[in-house]
Amino acid sequence: MDGKLVIFSAPSGAGKTTIVRHLLDKGYRLEFSISACNRVPRGKEEHGKDYYFLTTEEFQRKIHNQEFVEWEEVYEGRFYGTLRSELERIWQKGFHVLFDVDVVGGINLKKHFGNRAMSIFVMPPSVEALRERLHQRATDEPTEIERRLSKAKKEMSFANQFDHVIVNDDLSKAIQEAEELLSGFINAPAIT
Repeated sequence: MDGKLVIFSAPSGAGKTTIVRHLLDKGYRLEFSISACNRVPRGKEEHGKDYYFLTTEEFQRKIHNQEFVEWEEVYEGRFYGTLRSELERIWQKGFHVLFDVDVVGGINLKKHFGNRAMSIFVMPPSVEALRERLHQRATDEPTEIERRLSKAKKEMSFANQFDHVIVNDDLSKAIQEAEELLSGFINAPAIT
C-alpha cells in the first residue's frame, strides 16, 4: 500500500482534535502522526504517545541533520515538527498518516507531499464562537485566550490554501463531512 497523508489544521478551539479522534476510531487504517516539540510535558502527556519531547539542543540537531519533513517555531523559542522517521514508522505498518497540525505546518506538509496528501482546514463559525469555546475550556488565562484569538484570525486567512474547508458550526455535520472527504481520498487510486 502506498501510504497517504491526511492533514487537519485549524485555529485552537475550532474542533479539529475532536474530529481527528473520531476518524481514528472509524477503521480507515489511519495512525496519528506524533509531533516532536521542545517543551516539557503538560499534565499526563507521555513521550512517544502525545509528543516526542526533545530538548532545544536535540531539536536543533535534528533540524541540522534534516530529520524533519517540516518544522516551525510556532511561538518564540517553541519548536514543533514532523520527523521523517515517524512517517516511515506508520507507512511500514501499512497505515495512512493522520496529522493534527498548526496551519503553517499543514501548508508545508501539503506542499511537500502534493497529491499524496489531502489538507483540510477546520473553520470556526466565527471569532466570537471561538472565543466562547476557548473560555468554556477553562484551560487558559484570559491573556492567553486573547493571544490565541489573535493568532486564530491570522490563521483563518490561510484557509484558502487548503484542499477543503469544513465550517464546524455543528459538530456532527462537520464529522460527517470529514468522513466523506476522507473516504473519497483514501479509496481513490494513488496519484504520483
